[in-house]
Order: sequence, then structure tokens, then C-alpha cells
Amino acid sequence: MANSEACASALELFNSITTQGEHVRALKARNASKDEIDSAVKMLLSLKMSYKAAMGEDYKADCPPGNPAPGINHGPEATEAEEDFVDPWTVQTSSAKGIDYDKLIVRFGSSKIDKELINRIERATGQRPHHFLRRGIFFSHRLGSNSYHDSNCKEVSTYIKGDISFLPPCFFRWLQDVFNVPLVIQMTDDEKYLWKDLTLDQAYGYAVENAKDIIACGFDINKTFIFSDLDYMGMSPGFYKNVVKIQKHVTFNQVKGIFGFTDSDSIGKISFPAIQAAPSFSNSFPQIFGDRTDIQCLIPCAIDQDPYFRMTRDVAPKIGYPKPALLHSTFFPALQGAQTKMSASDPNSSIFLTDTAKQIKTKVNKHAFSGGRDTIEEHRQFGGNCDVDVSFMYLTFFLEDDDKLEQIRKDYSSGAMLTGELKKTLIEVLQPLIAEHQARRKEVTDEIVKEFMTPRKLSFDFQ
Repeated sequence: MANSEACASALELFNSITTQGEHVRALKARNASKDEIDSAVKMLLSLKMSYKAAMGEDYKADCPPGNPAPGINHGPEATEAEEDFVDPWTVQTSSAKGIDYDKLIVRFGSSKIDKELINRIERATGQRPHHFLRRGIFFSHRLGSNSYHDSNCKEVSTYIKGDISFLPPCFFRWLQDVFNVPLVIQMTDDEKYLWKDLTLDQAYGYAVENAKDIIACGFDINKTFIFSDLDYMGMSPGFYKNVVKIQKHVTFNQVKGIFGFTDSDSIGKISFPAIQAAPSFSNSFPQIFGDRTDIQCLIPCAIDQDPYFRMTRDVAPKIGYPKPALLHSTFFPALQGAQTKMSASDPNSSIFLTDTAKQIKTKVNKHAFSGGRDTIEEHRQFGGNCDVDVSFMYLTFFLEDDDKLEQIRKDYSSGAMLTGELKKTLIEVLQPLIAEHQARRKEVTDEIVKEFMTPRKLSFDFQ
């Protein structure tokens, strides 16, 4: 037990060093003040000294405690991967292929979702795994020794972080359906208020509008509770008690190391991770689970949110709760390419749920980054590159037919399909999807939203 605890502690320290190193690079990249950079570097050096004292050896990037050192690649791709930067607020890469997720698994110390795990999910549900699992869109996990065996798979409470602009919610609805479990959806309007130039009323208003989009995706009202942090914190003593428990067991130095906070950040930002973590514990929702603390939580999220839940998994045994399990997804690429940032303030960076059929067609044709060749002749001869083509990337998310997707990949890679034809295929997939969503959203009234967001008993059948 002592050895396993020491290894876990060393891994947390390793992850803190990695995150702090990324923070230092980000500060330098945006030409931050010398004092801010010096403070961040001082913290990084302190963490490395603590690691050496604990492990008896220097920190080595991409070599977590207990893992053998991987082979070192000095080629161009290694340089690109080293420039990847991922935290809960920033995702940057210089590679047209996007983030190197295999390297990110090593850096974060998570585990790859392999065929064996997918087969276990299929056995447990009796259903074919969702195409997000089959295609590696969800690619990494933190399950652990106290999580999810075939025999108790249905004893799972699940919540999603409700930003459907960047991660389609169909996967979460699939989890709810096949496992037949309650789903709690946290709307972090407090986070938006703390990080963005918004009033509290604006932040809450965006949360309600996001809730309408989520409801329109078909979640079961009898098994789904959507809550605003700004609302729920004041009406749930159980939730707030868990926030305080978490806060007591995480030091200021730890959150600075994990999240890259500086002395100039507000105390609201510094305390927010505890609020993000609290829904991981079932007694935060007494109206659903009573005072039970033994119901595990499964958290599907983009991997940039992992630092929150590394912290949560570290705190959980200290306060007597089971560790939450995580499934990590890749990032939804911007239209201009996987190395650019998707932004709600740039209408051409993505397809939005409010777009008309004409806007979708224009955006894809004008802005979707192509993996095609410069001329038709070259494309016919050498084929296109699906690894960097955004239209193909989007189809991996939205085209459910595996056989059709594979045929498109073969045709485009061989040159039989041109870029314009690939974009046309994507447009024909997206237009009806968006139109159908818009029609469903019109049916979501304020009364329906209120019902989803009212704390209440949900329907579930585990003991």
C-alpha cells in the first residue's frame, strides 16, 4: 500500500511539473511580463526539486513514475509534438494533423482505450459501441481498480460538462440509453463569469440557452438533471459541503501547479476547481441519490478537462469517496485546420447550431481546410490526405455509417474523390442534422427547461 501511495503521489507531482512547464511556455509565447514568467519558472524549478527529492532522480518529460523511458524521436514530428499545449482553457498545436494524442496519454498518465475495453463495454451493454468509441474519438481513460467491471457497469452516475458547441452530446445520450443511468449535466456559468467579460445575468442566460440545445438532443427528462452552478450551489447544502471538503484537501501550491494559476489570478478562479469537482460525488445530489456516497461517477470529457479530475481522483479517497472514472475525447477541429482554434467569436471557425443550410454550405466550401493537392491532375495521381482534411475529420464525428466512411477515405486517399466532392458529402450530412436540431429546439419551452433544471428524484434501477 505504501509503495502504491508513493507512486500515486509521484505521478501527481509529475503531472504538476508537466502542466507547469506548459504554462511557462504559454507565458513566453504570449510575451507575458518578466515578473510573471519568473514566478512561473520559480514554481517549475521548485516542483522539479520536490520530484527529485521524492524519486531520487531528475524529472524526465514523457517518462512518468513506473513507466520505462520511451524512445526519443529527434525528427520534425517530435518538434511539433513538443509544441502542443493543452490545458482547460487553451489548446494549441502547430501540426496540421492536430494534437499528438498518443504523446498526450503519456504526458497526462492516462490509459489508452483499447479493443479489449471496447469489447467489455459491448458485453456489458449488449449494444454495438458508439462510433465515437469505434473510431477513437474517445481514446483515453482513467478507470482504476475501483471502477466499472462488467458485473456492475450499470451502477454509474454520469455527468457532462455542457458545452455542446465543441463536443457533440450524442455520445452522452448513448451512454444514458445503453447503461440506463441518471445523468447530471453541470452548466459552469460561474466559470464563464470568472474567465470572460460577462455579467452574472449574461453568464446565466448563456447557460439556459445551452440547456435548450442539450435538451433538444433527446435526453430523457426522467433520468436527466441539468443544473447551473450559480443556481444550484445556493440550494444544495450537500453540494456546497463537498466543495468545502475538496477545498480543504487541495493547497494553493497544488492548484498553481496543476492549473498554472498565478498570484494575479482572482480567488474565484483559484477556488473554481473544487466546484468543478463536486458533482463527481453522488451525495452532492441528495434529491437523486439521498445520502449515498458509494455510487461512482463516470465523466466523459475532452482531455483538456483532465487536470480538474486528476485533482478530484487524488482528493476522493482522502474524503472517503470513490474516485470518478473518466473517458477522454479528442478535440473537435476548427474549420481552418486542426492547428487553429475554434472560437465562438469567429463565425467562420466552425459550424454552429444556428447556421442556415446556406451558411453551412458556404462555410464548408470556403473555409474547411483541405488535404487535397494543388491541381486536379496531382490529386488524381497522388490522392488527398485524410489526416489533415477537416471535411473528413468532421465526417468521422457525424457520419455514422462505418462502411461509407471507409469508402470515402479510400476514394479520397486514392484520388478517385476530389476535394469538392468530399466537401459536398459533408454538406449533405450536416444540413439535415442541423435543420432537425433546430426544429427540435423550437419545441423546447421555458417550462421544459425549468423542469430539467429543477432538483428532483430521477429514475434508476440500481440498488
